Amino acid sequence: MRAAIFERFNQPLTVREVPDPACPPDGALVKVAACGVCRSDHHAWSGNDPDVVLPHVPGHELAGIVIETGPLCRGFRTGDRVTAPFILGCGTCPDCRGGHPTICDHQHVVGFSAWGAFAEYLPVPRADFNLVRLPETLSFELAAAMGCRVTTAFQALAYRARLRAGEWIAIHGSGGVGISAIAIACAMGARVIAVDIRAEALDLARAAGAHEVIDATAVGDPGDAVRDLTGGGVHVSVDALGITDTFRNSIRSLRKFGRHVQVGMPVGPHVTVPLPLLELVYSRQIAICGSRGMPAAHFPPLLAMVEAGSLDLSSLIRRRIVLEEAGTALAALDRYSGAGITVIDRFTVAT
Repeated sequence: MRAAIFERFNQPLTVREVPDPACPPDGALVKVAACGVCRSDHHAWSGNDPDVVLPHVPGHELAGIVIETGPLCRGFRTGDRVTAPFILGCGTCPDCRGGHPTICDHQHVVGFSAWGAFAEYLPVPRADFNLVRLPETLSFELAAAMGCRVTTAFQALAYRARLRAGEWIAIHGSGGVGISAIAIACAMGARVIAVDIRAEALDLARAAGAHEVIDATAVGDPGDAVRDLTGGGVHVSVDALGITDTFRNSIRSLRKFGRHVQVGMPVGPHVTVPLPLLELVYSRQIAICGSRGMPAAHFPPLLAMVEAGSLDLSSLIRRRIVLEEAGTALAALDRYSGAGITVIDRFTVAT
């Protein structure tokens, strides 16, 4: 099969022929039709994920068609249109049985602990537990665009923050996961404030439904600006980027008993940040929680919202590229630039 692979961190990806993967006995082999290019892929490519072993094929936002199933797979068959969460649980441990495979101690992480979907084919182990059947009306490109950022945002808002209609929410960072969170929060009936430093990102946030936008470079303290705008702070605030400034601004945005959700993955100097424990956590009695990925079992309500038309994600896809352009798209994320989601939708050589 053709795959985009890197031999060294921070070096260009090379598209070349590699051996086809085998179908797991309890899994399925998926022909990849589309794969998103995500900031988490950039973390893998730049050497910030300890699970990555070189040489490596990144890519974890996949959608495609089942072309083979193992003898122990019962719930899927050849021809099924599918996607999968990037964190694949073992399905048998206490965490998985309790509905929390994203913290499974034996997790298989697509594009990180194993080769990913910047390739023509991807094996998915424990398919009955991890695969998700796609509605016929949902395109592979949109399913791939939803694969990490939208599902991660949905898990963060619906299951971690328990966001309720009528509540104020601030989204700090309007990249892929931030824009996804804005659209989902609006669909859930919340009042949404988007905070970013880029005009393009704020324009996209408005298009996604944000009720208010704040240019963090144009105010003295973005957290105080959010609190002034809402008369005391938001009920929920999301750091969708994972850097010290967005974490700080998110925490400072909250009202008393507010809930902060850490969705953006911190790396490098942002792994450890100062926390205003007395002023904010203790005195305002805020809650802080992390959110990473979403289990396969939580996909149906999100897909139902998309099918019903209450959540329109079509504007999220800003670029469609060929496999050979994946490396350039990854490198562009060095600058925290761009807006929306880039999707690889062509994997074979044109004839």
